[in-house]
Amino acid sequence: MRLISTSEYDHIKMQLARPIYDRHKRVLLAAGRSIHPKYLERLEDMDIRYLFVEDAVSKGITLEEMMDMPTWMDAIEIVQKEYELAQSNKGLELRGLQKIVTKLISEVDKRKAVILIPTTSIAENLRKYAHSVNVTLLALQVAKKLRLNKLRLKDLAIGCLLHDIGKAITSDDEQHPQQGFEYLRKEREISLLSAHIAYQHHEQLNGQGFPRKISGKEFRDIAQICGICNMYENMISKENIPPHMAMELIMTKSGSGFDPEIVQAFISSIPSYTPGTKVVLNNGQEAIVTKIQSLMQRPTVRVLSSNQELSLEQEYTLLITGVVEEQKTN
Repeated sequence: MRLISTSEYDHIKMQLARPIYDRHKRVLLAAGRSIHPKYLERLEDMDIRYLFVEDAVSKGITLEEMMDMPTWMDAIEIVQKEYELAQSNKGLELRGLQKIVTKLISEVDKRKAVILIPTTSIAENLRKYAHSVNVTLLALQVAKKLRLNKLRLKDLAIGCLLHDIGKAITSDDEQHPQQGFEYLRKEREISLLSAHIAYQHHEQLNGQGFPRKISGKEFRDIAQICGICNMYENMISKENIPPHMAMELIMTKSGSGFDPEIVQAFISSIPSYTPGTKVVLNNGQEAIVTKIQSLMQRPTVRVLSSNQELSLEQEYTLLITGVVEEQKTN
């Protein structure tokens, strides 16, 4: 199984590996079938940009680092409900929120790496909630590297799931962090730390963020974790920047946007090249990433010309120099 852009889909060589959901979270197309060109046009009209497929080149790739689709969709639904409550100026429904937080922490804890389901693989009206779920998954993976305790993990997860809840209250983008904070701090069972994650997730270490332009130690570490994950997820989802390029941009924020320790934890926790990505090696050979082991930036690859598996953790002279841009064959 691998992830491809919708424009790369070949209905002769590929089958859908994971279902596609419509805006009501119903299965639009089930796994295990080919997509007729007319259906593909409809998906493109819906701005669904990515598909999970099975084909010959991805044989044996499992994407076990990725959360199962039903759990991801459950989390999206819970975030959506909380946003709708905030929009109506009602209190949060915390039982479901706390339950999904426990589930997400457990899911991340049992995986070596976290591979995101792209928000652009589902209907547009669900993407802002999927963004929050993806930010949470990234943040929990970084927090694992930083060895946060269980209580802080829960505060982090709740804060990340609700970091953009102010957008349900105001349409002013620069005011949504403060509006989210004011709303969350009224909830007795939401910690002030979680509320501050919503407040500070657009701040920068150098004082160039918003809404308060705080700097230095005022920018809480736990909010920095959310902030760096929010920035990365927006780059790969909204701006359509490839993960390896987004990672390079994150590196430039060390010391200016975020604490260097947090930037390093992010780099060490999040893979730039996920299984199923076709890459070019520095010896000129094309390969496909098959799995992540312990070093996020040095995966195991399968050379396409020979089917030889190589661990870049052990093959120190080999480097990934780029991503293969596939051309659709008609």
